[in-house]
Amino acid sequence: MRGNQEMTSVLKIKSEIRSARDDMRRSGISCLTPWIRKYLNAIGLFSGVTLGDILKSWDVLKTSSFIRNHLSLETPVMDIGAYSSEILPVLHRMKYSNLTGVDLNPRIKEMPFANTIRYEVADFMATPFPDASFGAITAISVIEHGFRSERLLREISRLLRPGGYFLASFDYWPEKVDTTGMDIFGMDWRIFSKAEVFDFIEEARAYGLSPCCEIDLEAGEKVIHWGGKDYTFAWLALRKSE
Repeated sequence: MRGNQEMTSVLKIKSEIRSARDDMRRSGISCLTPWIRKYLNAIGLFSGVTLGDILKSWDVLKTSSFIRNHLSLETPVMDIGAYSSEILPVLHRMKYSNLTGVDLNPRIKEMPFANTIRYEVADFMATPFPDASFGAITAISVIEHGFRSERLLREISRLLRPGGYFLASFDYWPEKVDTTGMDIFGMDWRIFSKAEVFDFIEEARAYGLSPCCEIDLEAGEKVIHWGGKDYTFAWLALRKSE
């Protein structure tokens, strides 16, 4: 099982989403806002931050499992694009104690566990933190929005300690899916193709970041149907050189 968790891989079938969420619930780490609260939020009767997305169960579990297998509970971890993201609350429930989230949305300060998780309003490609601040940086469906590889990789490499990890999930399909001119969250949107993932991996090497897992980018079903496009998710782990 551990080998499967430590592979750069692709969400191949829809049932993997439900299986991952079931695993998270059984282990007591699920932090997904109940649907009734999301509904009340949508009609204006609940003003809190709704947390997580059930469609992200697979990549949240892969990311948290990787961190559990590789990093001590005191390791500083940062999540980028952290507003409404479930990963830091999940790690908090797993007893990780040095957690930071950054996002441009000022409501990030209203996130759950804000008394113990440090949340900062910041551009994740130009953060205020010192060099080598983190042992891991996570990005759950973030990098495909406003993707700028050079700025992203430079900042990730600067912030990671030697031997630290960058763990990212992103929208994916092996063949190119055209999203030209589509504006999502006020940014351009990219569904990464297999060729673009390998290009990103090669570019990352120039910043001292290399894959630390076996790579399998073969797809199965087009599990995700969103924004008028059909695709799936992929997950990647890069390690900074010592």
